[in-house]
Amino acid sequence: MKRIALVTGANKGLGFETARQLGAKGIKVLMASRNQERGQAAVGQLTAEGLDVELVQLEATKDAQIEALQQKIEAEYGKLDILVNNAGIIHQDEPLGVNTSENIVASTLQETFDVNFFSVVKLTQALLPLIKKSDAGRIVNLSSILGSNTEQSDVESPYYTVKPFAYDASKTALNSFTVHLAASLEGTNVKVNSAHPGWVKTDLGTENAPMEIVDGAKTSVSLSLSEETDFNGQFIHMGEAVAW
Repeated sequence: MKRIALVTGANKGLGFETARQLGAKGIKVLMASRNQERGQAAVGQLTAEGLDVELVQLEATKDAQIEALQQKIEAEYGKLDILVNNAGIIHQDEPLGVNTSENIVASTLQETFDVNFFSVVKLTQALLPLIKKSDAGRIVNLSSILGSNTEQSDVESPYYTVKPFAYDASKTALNSFTVHLAASLEGTNVKVNSAHPGWVKTDLGTENAPMEIVDGAKTSVSLSLSEETDFNGQFIHMGEAVAW
């Protein structure tokens, strides 16, 4: 039976390219999108390339949609081999070049954490029984080097001045989830890692970024494939560990 992957935020950017690269490996990819029109366009593009992809509805902050997706995967496939928690936001109130810690409002923190952290935990927990049925389950949490407290506290780091607090803190929390879940699943067939894709030319990364999307997706894809990596509980960029 084909491996089954779910990629969230798959209608554009890194999620779309991750779905494309996994599909090119012969994996059936469920492309989760909040916006159905954009999702249909993305699925149509990859289907035209000969890839086995399917659109699934998911606004991950809505519990009912998480439950419906879990039931669909269980009924139609009986397992899930790969979960790539790709969907994420940076709030419009957080300019990348500004340290927002002194004036961030609670609603900005809440909205950022709802998407980048709480929904990831809820979705992963809901799908974990299906992932445990895989011979080699893989969970990839899309993090960012901006969530590295090592980098954020190092005045010599090129990232030291990039401090959108809500975004950074949500990715730090996501990294903590990776560490804890990997420890909980130790001894099983499931491995969990955080991925730093790099600074990539996406809506979030902007056109100023040095990396193309095709390269930014490579870390997530590699961590999804048991034949390419055996990392567990790690923070990885292009096959190398990133400091927490």
